[in-house]
Amino acid sequence: MGNLVDKILARLYGAFPSLVKRYAKKADILTFTETPFTSPSTPLEKARVALITTGGVHLKSQTPFDMEDRSGDPSYREIPADTSFDELLVTHDYYDNRDAKRDPGVVFPLDALKDLAAEGVVGSVNGRHFSFMGHITGEHLKTLMEGTAPEVARFLREDGVDAVVLAPA
Repeated sequence: MGNLVDKILARLYGAFPSLVKRYAKKADILTFTETPFTSPSTPLEKARVALITTGGVHLKSQTPFDMEDRSGDPSYREIPADTSFDELLVTHDYYDNRDAKRDPGVVFPLDALKDLAAEGVVGSVNGRHFSFMGHITGEHLKTLMEGTAPEVARFLREDGVDAVVLAPA
């Protein structure tokens, strides 16, 4: 079965499967012994919701994510809720972002979240949202896990956010 899947993927994506396998052998794989879970204390229709993407989205006025460092960029960008898509750029070399560059809502669905709030599916949209670059390896993992990610979590707690939509790229 595995060879058949590899053949189909190879046909569809060329050398992609072999590249993934080679990368996976060298990649730093994180393993966790526990998966934290907290039951929601606020019903979704009353919850304040924020958005986090790993798509490398940022305001045109912000410094782009670092594409020179092969280990990625563990920093984040804060994006206000009143941002329009024409104010956004995508800087990320580690996924096919052509669609995201045409429509940032593909990886940063802020308008969709606002629509859900208008329909009463969620209580409200937080005033700020966050973007990371999803390709983080090596020494930057520690910075992300011990520095920037906890900092963003603290901001979200301070804002009274009840739930977060994670939009990977």
